[in-house]
Amino acid sequence: MTKTAELKGGSYTLSSLHLADGGLEQAISFLKDKVEQAPAFFAHAPLVIDVSQAGRALDFEQLRQGIQDAGMIPVGISGCKPSHLQAQAKSAGFAIMNAAKQARATSPVMEPAKVIRTPIRSGQQIYAKNCDLVVLNHVSAGAEIIADGCIHIYGCLRGRAIAGASGETQAQIFCHNLQSELISIAGNYWLSDKIQDAFWGKSVAISLTDNNLNIEHLAV
Repeated sequence: MTKTAELKGGSYTLSSLHLADGGLEQAISFLKDKVEQAPAFFAHAPLVIDVSQAGRALDFEQLRQGIQDAGMIPVGISGCKPSHLQAQAKSAGFAIMNAAKQARATSPVMEPAKVIRTPIRSGQQIYAKNCDLVVLNHVSAGAEIIADGCIHIYGCLRGRAIAGASGETQAQIFCHNLQSELISIAGNYWLSDKIQDAFWGKSVAISLTDNNLNIEHLAV
């Protein structure tokens, strides 16, 4: 018999919006601003909404429509425990997301670094799975480099750099000329407007401390 389809489990990175007080209009406005600032990163991106801290009842239909209007794709709701709220969310087309239990096994064994010697041009995406990524050239605006480990860029970074893509909070980004559209470590990100002038165009090291990005000059 010919196999026509197969269902398997998978692990994917999703953006998560945390609603603090149920203020939908403010949340949707926030999403629209992010999509406008970095459309290549956020436009049509799947989104999970964490409602564990929402202070009042939510209109899930309004929430779903607002996310779509902002230019993102609503996928599911997390932090929603009451069964009647789960039923409302499902009726509005949301999946109910449960946080995955922490695996007992150790982290995946890291492989040798992936080394890219050529320029990474606009529209290209490079992913270093279970390893560091070393780029010995420039990363153009509109390009995206991703690594489960650290990222080292020996040219100018104008595109997007995402380290610790699988959640590794110890990952870092080292860059000899920072002009990036977006930098991210383990889901924590800055757009270009968050990078201080003192570090723009400089050689820097970027790390994560208490779930906040930290940037410092890199001695050369």
